[in-house]
Amino acid sequence: MKIGHSEARSSIATADAASIHIRGRNLSKDLIGQISFTEFYFLSLTGELPTEIQRDFLDATLVAIAEHGLTPSVQASRMTYAAAPEALQGAVAAGILGCGSTVLGTAEAAGQVLKEGVERWHKEGGEHGPVALSQAKSVKASGRRFPGFGHPLHKPVDPRCESLLSMAEERGVAGDYCQYTRALQLAVDKVWGKHLVMNISFAIPAVLLDVGFPVQSLKGIPILARTAGLLAHLYEEANKPIGFHMAHAGEESVQYKK
Repeated sequence: MKIGHSEARSSIATADAASIHIRGRNLSKDLIGQISFTEFYFLSLTGELPTEIQRDFLDATLVAIAEHGLTPSVQASRMTYAAAPEALQGAVAAGILGCGSTVLGTAEAAGQVLKEGVERWHKEGGEHGPVALSQAKSVKASGRRFPGFGHPLHKPVDPRCESLLSMAEERGVAGDYCQYTRALQLAVDKVWGKHLVMNISFAIPAVLLDVGFPVQSLKGIPILARTAGLLAHLYEEANKPIGFHMAHAGEESVQYKK
């Protein structure tokens, strides 16, 4: 049974006996040694080489979220490797599978919030503060968490957010999304009646949307970045293992109750 009516095709890459082409560019002649991996990722994703600004901010966001210590995803990855050291790929997958609505996976949701808020601000005109306040009230009334706000460790600010937003302001690319982000921080605090820390998963879409990164691909940023972080942890696990120590500590800390 044929599902759908679109033509079956891909515009990303093709290969033959003599060459590999990525988005119309010869990999061996035009890309290897000519562009960075960050630039390659942007090219593969969008079909265009990034501008200097796009490259720098994509690079900055990848660095910002690549590592955060012994997080749940790292622990899952290291304990998987301890149990199956022959399956590096399985250990990496174990860590990446935990990128969800609580840890690592909120950049896309935050990006959608930003996109909706900025579009409404443009449609209604005037100041962005009232729009941000209305959006915050709507999320609070629904009983949902505000994506990209709150952090168990970083208080009163997530230092990574300040670095990214300050970088955008200093480089002159803090446009509507960064401005609306600042307004949302004030609105969220007012609606919740307390300070909720904006975390890195909100700052990433703010700066990337301002430099033209596609909103549909925001969730890929933490996945790509954290893969690099996991590989470093697994290299350390192979040489200085702690996976079984973590498993034992977990077992000791949780009491069995019938």
